Amino acid sequence: MKAMRLLSPGSALTLSETDLPAPERHEVRLEVEACGVCRTDLHVLDGELPGMACPLTPGHEIVGTVIAAGAAARRFRTGDRVGVPWLALTCGECRFCRAGLENLCVRARFTGYTRDGGYAEEALADERYCFALPREADAARLAPLLCAGLIGYRAYRAAGGASSESGSLGLYGFGAAAHLLTQVARDQGRRVFAFTRAEDDAGQAFARELGAVWAGSSAELPPEPLDAAILFAPVGALVPAALAAVRPGGRVVCAGIHMSDVPAFPYRLLWGERSVSSVANLTRQDGEEFLALASRIRLEATVERFALTAANEALERLRSGTLRGAAVLVPEGSRR
Repeated sequence: MKAMRLLSPGSALTLSETDLPAPERHEVRLEVEACGVCRTDLHVLDGELPGMACPLTPGHEIVGTVIAAGAAARRFRTGDRVGVPWLALTCGECRFCRAGLENLCVRARFTGYTRDGGYAEEALADERYCFALPREADAARLAPLLCAGLIGYRAYRAAGGASSESGSLGLYGFGAAAHLLTQVARDQGRRVFAFTRAEDDAGQAFARELGAVWAGSSAELPPEPLDAAILFAPVGALVPAALAAVRPGGRVVCAGIHMSDVPAFPYRLLWGERSVSSVANLTRQDGEEFLALASRIRLEATVERFALTAANEALERLRSGTLRGAAVLVPEGSRR
């Protein structure tokens, strides 16, 4: 099968012919219908995440059809459509797993990072960590839900979700996650304020199209203090900027897996019971809850499709901030 492989950190992906082993006990083998391109993939390519081994097939927003299953696989049958998220496997034994915090598992494995992912014609996944997906939906529009949507949802809950005291929400970086989360927040009655690069007029216009009540530069203060803010852009300097934008008691949530260093800032920005936190990975419960919500509100991803062999182009478009919504790879001849 064909796959876009990372042969060494810092290099472009290489089109390779590779074979997958037979599915192990709980694994399913998938024909990849679509795989989203996530900012985390850039951190993988740039070697910014620890413990990574090459060669590696990136990609952790996989929509696929089951074509084979291991001896102990029971959840899915041949022909079922499933989604494969970032969280690939947990130990079930560490203190975090026992406490219901499998997203913090000390021996967790991750799709497209510590095991091969979906920038390929086929992929393997542990069925216990996959999600059932509707057959009738567009595979390319489902793919971004599996990380941009899921992590956005976990960050949204950390930022107060739909609680009565959480009215205004700032989103720093208006890409795949923010464009989905804006729809969720608007459905739940929150007012969204979108922050982008100063020159990103198109991104600000896109945010307004989706219902943001204000859109401007990340260097600006919003027209009113925010109840909470979520940082999707991996820029540490945005932490003090977001603290300056939230009210006393407001929350700032960092949603990325990697961020540049946070600069020193005066204590007065944190004072007033403001808080800064992060979210890490996801749990299977997050996935089930979010996918049910996405179906209920008819959440729709805006996507740009790329051929599998154009993965490097899609990644560069993501890096440059010139995408509208999310980039999705679609292998030639895949079922849509």
